[in-house]
Amino acid sequence: MALKEQLDKFNKQQEKCQSTLSSIASSRERSGPSSRQNVPLPAAITQTKPDPPLRFSDNTKQLQYINNIRNGAVGAQMKLVIDLLLKTRQAYTTEQINKACYVDMNANKAVLDSLRKNPRVHYDGRRFSYKARHDVKDKSQLRSLVFKYQNGIDVADLKDAYPNIMEDLQALAASGDIFWITGNTVSKEGIAHPNEPIYPFKIDNELKAIFRDMETPSDMLDVEKELRKIGLRPATNTAERRAAEQLHGVPNKPIDKKKKKQEISKRTKLTNSHMPELFNSINASSSRN
Repeated sequence: MALKEQLDKFNKQQEKCQSTLSSIASSRERSGPSSRQNVPLPAAITQTKPDPPLRFSDNTKQLQYINNIRNGAVGAQMKLVIDLLLKTRQAYTTEQINKACYVDMNANKAVLDSLRKNPRVHYDGRRFSYKARHDVKDKSQLRSLVFKYQNGIDVADLKDAYPNIMEDLQALAASGDIFWITGNTVSKEGIAHPNEPIYPFKIDNELKAIFRDMETPSDMLDVEKELRKIGLRPATNTAERRAAEQLHGVPNKPIDKKKKKQEISKRTKLTNSHMPELFNSINASSSRN
């Protein structure tokens, strides 16, 4: 009897649950799909898992790098800022500089004041930008600048003007507008000279005649003697060299004073064609023939 009562009770509960489900389904159909979106989801679904807290050990290297920069010397921090300005050629505020290279000038007044006074930095009261030694922007302005320095301009002072200035300098040298001398100069980058005559002048004929009539000693001993007379120290010591040659058995070559002076003829290969006086003998012989 007890078993039958429990079975009846279970069936009634099932019928009640079935009717409840049916009523819920019918109410959703009547309200449409929009109401379904407003049905609150279970709390377990709406709750998101929080992100784990950032630990110091997760970013130790970067934090140590930033700390080393900000505790470094003033000169080292200035170099980081100037390198940033030179590379990007943009203007930065102190906050942007701090974000770009971790130099916090708002917290380090010494770096801020030093950069304001630095000749390679321009400060307009709010932003910092790079200031080149020479204000040129393209190849045309570069050529005009070089031509202002008749004695040459150090290429090292031109390198920071704008990014591709070295290519423009090479192009000007290749076209013959300038001379770019790189050997035997004080500057490692070389010296740029304008390709034009500095002092156009003419040599007086009387001076030419004096130069041609001037006789120089044929023996180096006499040359050194004349140099000492006017107070100059010869770079050679012929007497000492000849004594050493005789000591070691090296015979001196006698000077042949009777050797006939070679005259210029039509078959002579002339290399100094820019000196017209060399052709006087040829013209004279041609007129006689």
